[in-house]
Amino acid sequence: MYLPKQFDHPAHARSIIREHPFASLISNDDVGFPFVTHLPVKLMAHAEDPQQDVLLGHVAKSNPHANFLSKRPEALLTFVGPQAYMSPSVYPDLVKVPTWSYLAVHVKVKVTLLEGEVAKDALLKQLISDHEPAYADQWRSLPDTFTQSMLNAIAAFDMSIIEIQTKVKLNQHRPESHAAMFAKYIAGNASEKQLALWMRRLGMVA
Repeated sequence: MYLPKQFDHPAHARSIIREHPFASLISNDDVGFPFVTHLPVKLMAHAEDPQQDVLLGHVAKSNPHANFLSKRPEALLTFVGPQAYMSPSVYPDLVKVPTWSYLAVHVKVKVTLLEGEVAKDALLKQLISDHEPAYADQWRSLPDTFTQSMLNAIAAFDMSIIEIQTKVKLNQHRPESHAAMFAKYIAGNASEKQLALWMRRLGMVA
């Protein structure tokens, strides 16, 4: 993606992925056109090197994306965090134009399809632990015939990182706008409030 230096914040990639784990998985179909699947993703963080993090996901086995990935395992994952319009009224100089504030992470990955019920079950339990830990006991108590049919119906995979880009676009290069931006965003809707908190994370406001 287009990534001007002032918006390049690689240290925040993990936070954005964890807080906004619903991703777009993009690769080419058999005629070379981009094919997109929207899916939840689990980040497995490496203790020392974020470049060695692993991402876990799954799609329905009937989704043609599973076949595309088996043939062409390199793909792109995109994550989008909070986003909102920004009015030019935040500038003391009115010779300005509107823009959009947003957070995004793009991850080029190599996909490895996981075989066997044990590997698929482990992946699902990782996702359950993130989103509804209490459901784990219910999943374990379901009849084997049912859980096996569910596991057979998915294609699960892990994704190793080839390249990662992190864009945090909050007008960092225009400090004269920060106080007014923060005031507008903190009083706004849920997405705008999140952007205001990100301004604090970046030290743009007190």
